Amino acid sequence: MKMETICGIDLGSRSVKIALMQFQKENDHLTIERLESIDTIRFYREYGRKQDEKLAVNFAALGLPKVDCLISTGYGRNTLELAGGEAIPELKAHVLGAVYQTGLQDFTLVDLGGQDSKIIQVRKGKMADFLTNDKCAASSGRYLENMATVLDLSVEELGRYADSPVELNSTCAVFGESELIGKIVEGFPLNELAAGVNATIVKRILPLLRSFDGDVLVFTGGVAHSHAVTQLLQEGTGRRIVVPQEPQFNGAIGCCVKGREFLS
Repeated sequence: MKMETICGIDLGSRSVKIALMQFQKENDHLTIERLESIDTIRFYREYGRKQDEKLAVNFAALGLPKVDCLISTGYGRNTLELAGGEAIPELKAHVLGAVYQTGLQDFTLVDLGGQDSKIIQVRKGKMADFLTNDKCAASSGRYLENMATVLDLSVEELGRYADSPVELNSTCAVFGESELIGKIVEGFPLNELAAGVNATIVKRILPLLRSFDGDVLVFTGGVAHSHAVTQLLQEGTGRRIVVPQEPQFNGAIGCCVKGREFLS
């Protein structure tokens, strides 16, 4: 059977996610072959060049093969369109990726990325409603990274703490650091401080979810790797939480799913 290679690129604000997927047209089968994440600045510096108002990617330098279809999305697509490819809206890419990864058709998608957050109502596999927040980093991976640094923890270690969270009320990522330092000075133990950080992420998301119905939340983005945030989100909503196999690559995978339509 003939195999065609699709490349999906999610041009994020913090990292560029690349998905390579193999497509068998005869049986409409799409499988993941390779996933890679590269720091955004490094990606543009080492692998991208502006040519005729488009971004030409050096796939050979990336160690990627020649592809039959290239689809891009994400934060960066508003800046430069990829040469030789098609661009699709970010929300569409994330819906396609979530449907492919979970097999679900009706759910609320919660995507917490590096610097923004998205909530999308999905019905019958299509976007029905959405909310986005790219103005504040307080419910994003960047916030968790900053707070983990204050606590001298890795992001992975931070994600282990969900019990007995200390109350943090600041709604600003910058002021949140000052508030956390204040709690450290007051003598709260590390586990409660870390749990408090994770709880603030969920506390900011819960009000946004009130207008989105359904029993299932599909949780994607880099923050979905945090076991604590996932646990607290489940406790706060009472809904079933589904974390796909590759939450951080969901947008890039969605690009490949769209690419299948072009090749079919």
